[in-house]
Amino acid sequence: MPAVETAPAAPPRPRLPPRPDLSRLMMSAGFMLVPTRFLDACHERCGDYFTLRPTADREIVVTADPEAVRRVFTGDPDLLHAGEGNITLAPLLGPGSVLLLDGAEHLRHRRLLLPPFHGERMRAYGETMEEVAERRIREWPSGRCFAVLPSMQAITLEVIMRAVFGFEDAERRDRIGGPLRRILDAVASRPRVLALALTAGRNGPLSPWRRFAALRERADELLYAEIAARRRDPGGEHGDDIFSLLLAARDPDGRPLSDSELRDELITLLLAGHETTATALAWTLERLARAPRVLDRLLSAEAAGDDSYLDAVIKETLRLRPVVPAVVRRLQAPMELGGWELPAGANIAPSIYLVHRRPDIYPRPLAFRPERFLEDPPGTYEWIPFGGGVRRCLGASFA
Repeated sequence: MPAVETAPAAPPRPRLPPRPDLSRLMMSAGFMLVPTRFLDACHERCGDYFTLRPTADREIVVTADPEAVRRVFTGDPDLLHAGEGNITLAPLLGPGSVLLLDGAEHLRHRRLLLPPFHGERMRAYGETMEEVAERRIREWPSGRCFAVLPSMQAITLEVIMRAVFGFEDAERRDRIGGPLRRILDAVASRPRVLALALTAGRNGPLSPWRRFAALRERADELLYAEIAARRRDPGGEHGDDIFSLLLAARDPDGRPLSDSELRDELITLLLAGHETTATALAWTLERLARAPRVLDRLLSAEAAGDDSYLDAVIKETLRLRPVVPAVVRRLQAPMELGGWELPAGANIAPSIYLVHRRPDIYPRPLAFRPERFLEDPPGTYEWIPFGGGVRRCLGASFA
């Protein structure tokens, strides 16, 4: 009987990309405190895919591959949970935040939140932004250096207080905005956020979490009182602000947002929209101050009524200085990505920062060249400062 030859079995594909030779503490600290430097170092060592394991039960596969970004952003949201990927934000935002929801509840909240960020309302909000910015800029000192970020934070906070919350008079902005501003201060830097994450739920006398929880409780008292007052008088002095529009919004079944859901979404709009926008504006001015050629061309274009170069300047700033270095999805089933077999439960993190610095997409990637967005605009999944797919930032047009 002739011998039967069998082909050798193909070797199994590795399940996870390589991991940098660092302790869990170093991974957590690096990603939280100096994320861009940390991502650069890992990318240089490991390539377009690498695995981080900041805790014993959490694996994060970071990718700088635009094709992987496309697959993640266009993949089935029931298999790629962004809400679970953002779970560390739960103590800050609350369980009803659109950033923490998945599946049907996420779609319900997103549909209720979308209408205020489109159409004529955006033009009205733009007028508020212009008025606030012009007034604040007139207060800038002349002839000397000054820190621009605090001014940008003041501009974005006032815009949010007026356009989102509907607080037009200064007294109401100060009364309710004061506690909200103190919450923003508590999460205004990565070390502070890390301290809150490490002490969440701990109420010792020196715990940063204890102080934050007290600030949050005071802000919640004011927000819930405001929600109750507006529900009692829906036709009051408000109407066009996002707060009032969300109060009136109904899903296809006729259900409104509950008080707690509304509170969580308002806090989300505040925390997601304030520091990120202020930081992006500050980086834009920093880039222009270091690039007089770009500034001169921008001023000439604006004088001629051409906004296309301004748009390119903003896009180039967000390419070089994205305010969110990576986004996370948690796998609900195994997935093949870039030749790697990723198990259910793994987290996939498309890195906005690393994709934006690929030399094959952006020649001379470290150079500040707004012209690249006029000459050869990048593809859909090659410029992603606002994320993508059904999780794309709701407030992108507002920002």
